[in-house]
Amino acid sequence: MCDYHRRHGIDSGPPHRLAAGSVAVMSAIESSPVAPFTYAGATLMTQERGRGDRPIVLIHGIGMGMGVFADLISQLGEAAWTIALDLPGYGSAPEPERVLTMERTADLIAAFLRDRGTGPAVLVGHSMGTQVAVEVAARHPHLVDTLVLVGPTVDRRERSGRQQLLRLLQDVAIESPKVIVRGAREYLRAGPRLGLKMHAMIVHRPEDVYPLVSAPTLVLRGEDDRVASRDWCAFVTASIPGARAAEVPGHGHEAMIRDAAPAAREIERFLRGE
Repeated sequence: MCDYHRRHGIDSGPPHRLAAGSVAVMSAIESSPVAPFTYAGATLMTQERGRGDRPIVLIHGIGMGMGVFADLISQLGEAAWTIALDLPGYGSAPEPERVLTMERTADLIAAFLRDRGTGPAVLVGHSMGTQVAVEVAARHPHLVDTLVLVGPTVDRRERSGRQQLLRLLQDVAIESPKVIVRGAREYLRAGPRLGLKMHAMIVHRPEDVYPLVSAPTLVLRGEDDRVASRDWCAFVTASIPGARAAEVPGHGHEAMIRDAAPAAREIERFLRGE
């Protein structure tokens, strides 16, 4: 057991692999029930869809919610068992008494996976969700099958709210109206504590955690992503043992929202071991 695991009292165990499936109907996704899970005073909301031998857990970014994954879930299809989350204080999940750190959010997701009895899961994190995902993989490796990090943050060279906002605005400028409207709606739902949530994201140092990840990992970015640059994603890929990288052509940071089919195909190929 390494020093990181000793300091944090982290459990360990072997990762596994998974294959995923094909196409589903959006209206059925929207009608799937949403259920709360509470642990240590914080509540996340969960929505399950499809079937499979391992779950694909979808972890959203700053200011977002599970709704941003609707098209990805549709593209992955009924053969994929997806579990979309609203993290505490996002989407329909209630605000916690205190804004959670990335580490505490990771422990909450780990508690949910243990309680649900899912077995090792595929974690797909987008933006800030990648920071939570790598913490789950480092702190609770026996719960993690595979990692997919989409548009990973925060670039260690741009660790400030001002720089992150600038990059986000540059990225949004090239996005479709669908992405802009959905993003604005989700940011409004994130509430007045969004600044504190941004601070929790920025002070986290994912670069210290990447080398501790043992699960097979795909680093996926949009070709035009202004938030997660090609150089930064190359660093992330090199920092995680055995990680692979891929790009979605013609997409910015919200590659999961705007035409999710190319991202879904990259994820499916990786989960098949191709």
